[in-house]
Amino acid sequence: MSAGLHVESTGHGAPLVLLHGWAMHSGLWGPLVPRLAKRRRVHAVDLPGHGHSAALAAFGLDECVAALAAAFPRAEPPLTVLGWSLGGLVAMRWALAEPERVGRVVLVATSPRFVAGPDWPYAMSLETLDRFGDELHIAWKLTVQRFLALQMHGSEHGRATLAALRSQLFARGEPAPKALFAALDAIRHADLRADVHRIRQPALVVSGERDTLTPPGAGRWLAGRLPNARFVAIAGAAHAPFLSHADAFFAALDEFLDGA
Repeated sequence: MSAGLHVESTGHGAPLVLLHGWAMHSGLWGPLVPRLAKRRRVHAVDLPGHGHSAALAAFGLDECVAALAAAFPRAEPPLTVLGWSLGGLVAMRWALAEPERVGRVVLVATSPRFVAGPDWPYAMSLETLDRFGDELHIAWKLTVQRFLALQMHGSEHGRATLAALRSQLFARGEPAPKALFAALDAIRHADLRADVHRIRQPALVVSGERDTLTPPGAGRWLAGRLPNARFVAIAGAAHAPFLSHADAFFAALDEFLDGA
């Protein structure tokens, strides 16, 4: 849809934009798209430097939002943006930047801040994230695969979900390591806690009950600060509830999309 940003669109109806997580691409939504596209126009995006999308000179939330704004013209009806993990950070920034274009947000296994601190216990430690960054320089493929395994830690159906993620990991070629470093750096420094109260669009926040990367405490906090949000915790799920517990995820999503 725009030079450099790869978007696959299917279906008819109100527009729904899907934003994936770090090191992945929009192919991971494959099992969900046919169901979503029955009543909606689904746009599955490869974030910059991921999948088939070209890398940007600098990867940051604002740069991602600018690329998305160029891809989706204002002639579109207001968009519903569904962001998972890193994609949720991008979705929040986009909703803040363009409230007239982003009409609703669905925030899945994400957080306004991915790094723990004295006033923020709902995240991984800075040491853990930095270790991933260090290991990326040594053996980035193994590091990304280990990161996928961490996402499924403790989940019901975790082995099957991990297999599904791994099967998609390099299905669109290998991501540029430089883009992975830059995106990880964006995750490391992002902190939207002071801004989320300005996201007044209807919002659905979905957390996996067993998620260790973005714990449900982060989702509850986020839903409590968003002025027009509902929160759903999916029992038995970890960081990818839309894959491991698809029926529960769709039940929450359909209720929100049909009623918001």
